[in-house]
Amino acid sequence: MRIEVVHSSAIAAVQYHAAQQQLDIELTNGRAYRYLDVPPEVYQAFMAADSKGGFYNDEIRDAYEYMRLR
Repeated sequence: MRIEVVHSSAIAAVQYHAAQQQLDIELTNGRAYRYLDVPPEVYQAFMAADSKGGFYNDEIRDAYEYMRLR
């Protein structure tokens, strides 16, 4: 697993832990969150989305349990 820097005004970096289905998202404001039970197809769709921030807001932020990392 590797940290992927993304081109987004809202999201700075992403890391997906496939075995645990955990998605770590670091926002450009410095906050970071771990989303739990995120299926691989959602991660793949997120990475393919033209707007990472829009996909995050519409499909991830309020859809999965999470914990704040910082």
